[in-house]
Amino acid sequence: MKQYYRARHILLEDEEDALEVISLIKSGNKFEELAKEYSECESGSNGGNLGKFSSGSMVAEFEKALYHMKVGEISKPVQTKFGFHIIEKLELN
Repeated sequence: MKQYYRARHILLEDEEDALEVISLIKSGNKFEELAKEYSECESGSNGGNLGKFSSGSMVAEFEKALYHMKVGEISKPVQTKFGFHIIEKLELN
C-alpha cells in the first residue's frame, strides 16, 4: 500500500549553504520565505511546496529521509543527484 506525503523543500547546490539556511530556519525565519529566496528548484517560487505525492515518486534518498521524519520536522541536509535538500514534512496519509 502506498504512503502519501505532503512536504516542502529547499534545494541548494552545496551542504554548507544548506546548513546555513537550516540555521536561519532555527532562528525563526519562515521556511516558505527562505525557499523563495534560496531554493534552486522551481518549487521555491511556491515556498518549496511539493504538494501531495505518493511513495515511489521521489528519489530514494529524499523519500528515505521523509519516511523517518515526524510531521513538522525539518531535515538535516539530504544529498541527492540534484543537490542538497532541506525537507519539511507537512503531512502523512
